[in-house]
Amino acid sequence: MVATRQRLREIIDVVDVNELDILYKLLIKFIPEVEPLPDEIEAIRLGREEIRRGEFVSHDEIDWN
Repeated sequence: MVATRQRLREIIDVVDVNELDILYKLLIKFIPEVEPLPDEIEAIRLGREEIRRGEFVSHDEIDWN
């Protein structure tokens, strides 16, 4: 049998609810972890500082047209 995403979903649907945590921990190992780059961390820090100071444009202030 060929493993497909659909087949994997079907298998997950029949796994006992008490075993889902184990299955989750196994599957999560296959998802690559992406660490933010130093410049991305700095940009996030600066953005948070601007938000704390109220330096942002609200969603309602943007002309979406």
